[in-house]
Amino acid sequence: MSRRGTTPTVRLRRLASELRKLRAAADMTRDEVTEITSINGATLYRLETAKARPQVRTLRTLLDLYKVEGPLREELQAILKESAERSWLHTFERELPDQYTAYIGFEQEAQRLLNYESLFVPGLLQTEDYARAVIRSMPPMASREEVEARIEARLQRQALLAQERPLHLWAVIDEAVLHRHVGGRNVMKAQLRKLHEVSQEPNITLQVVPFNGGAHPGMHGSFIIMQFGEGNEDVIYIEGTTADLFLENETDIQRYNLVFEHLRAVAASPEATRAMVAAVLEAEIK
Repeated sequence: MSRRGTTPTVRLRRLASELRKLRAAADMTRDEVTEITSINGATLYRLETAKARPQVRTLRTLLDLYKVEGPLREELQAILKESAERSWLHTFERELPDQYTAYIGFEQEAQRLLNYESLFVPGLLQTEDYARAVIRSMPPMASREEVEARIEARLQRQALLAQERPLHLWAVIDEAVLHRHVGGRNVMKAQLRKLHEVSQEPNITLQVVPFNGGAHPGMHGSFIIMQFGEGNEDVIYIEGTTADLFLENETDIQRYNLVFEHLRAVAASPEATRAMVAAVLEAEIK
């Protein structure tokens, strides 16, 4: 198996951004920094683009060069320490693809997720049986170990919604999601019950775009907007069959936020959605 790169966490992106700003404020080029510090130019580029995590001594060398002292120095050193901490995700590093672990790393640090799904219940709201049915439908090239790792990782991710400072999730789904029998009728009934229950949680908002709403901007595909709070730009995540996309361009961020606003507007209200889920569940029980 090939060696993994560094997962571009929010903390690492913040540190990279600060290093770029500090070098610019010092009015120095990368070549000049390399000449003074002997830090390899390619390494410096990777540090400033969040493609690598600096060693402690390298960060100290750069902070000394840029004459950074006091609270800012302490903050940047703390960010480096926090970015190196291992989490439950380490358990799955060998089985899960790099792009998926990168997504989970971002998700762990997000404050708010805006998720539109046209075909599936959002992963954070899936029951174990529903998740197993979805993941087992993956292309045949996925190994058994990868399938099992994905199922366990998906269930672990759901803890974000129940922690002391929970992740806020705003999920909009197409009505088709409620009617597709993923895993069979019994699995779907349990999944509908869970949707009805979690939709009442204060940090979860669920809306359904009804069939009679006609064409809508989400018909082009599912996406997730990850929001990290003040000082950190949103990241757009789009899962694909052969590759996943992370969009960070300002134009893309604005476009997808606008699409999500339109989806919220055309979707049924959270209260009407809860009633819709209850009605579909009742029909399934009969």
